[in-house]
Amino acid sequence: MSKDTLFALSLFPYLGFLWFLTRSRLAPRLALIGFYMTLVFVAVTIPAGIYAKVAYGKQLADVDWLHGSAEFFLTLSNILVVLGFRQAIADYKASQTSELQGERSLKSVE
Repeated sequence: MSKDTLFALSLFPYLGFLWFLTRSRLAPRLALIGFYMTLVFVAVTIPAGIYAKVAYGKQLADVDWLHGSAEFFLTLSNILVVLGFRQAIADYKASQTSELQGERSLKSVE
């Protein structure tokens, strides 16, 4: 099986992952946007690879400016995923702290 075929087939499980993650409504919104941005990376990488082959006769990885431009979208998606989960962890910790402070207030009233 060629790498191109494998790449194309890998989109289906990823789309399923996105579908279930979106329907679950459990993922932080920013992280979910980051996961969707991975599709933007794929959408940019495919034409960039074709352009590299046609214009330069090389693979995308061998045309630095084009490869770097395409990889920017993967970097952006990763940053969004990390920031989304970081915010979710911070929100969870804040809710735990306020809940703990609320319990302490109730005990001091008793």
